[in-house]
Amino acid sequence: MDNKYSLHDVLERMNENQFALEAAIMELTLLIEGQGAIEIGGNVRGALDTIRENAGHINQGLARLKTQRSD
Repeated sequence: MDNKYSLHDVLERMNENQFALEAAIMELTLLIEGQGAIEIGGNVRGALDTIRENAGHINQGLARLKTQRSD
């Protein structure tokens, strides 16, 4: 199977997309907060915290998949 479309590669790309979306959402959050919508900004930051908390788990899973692939 072409490694370009392996499960590991697809999951890695999804993880990269997640970080890109997180960065874009944070930029919008800063803009919204700058306009005085502090409560909305807080809600978004809470959701972004969940993304950050899960990032370590996702990275560990990707590392495990990579290790299994090379065995």
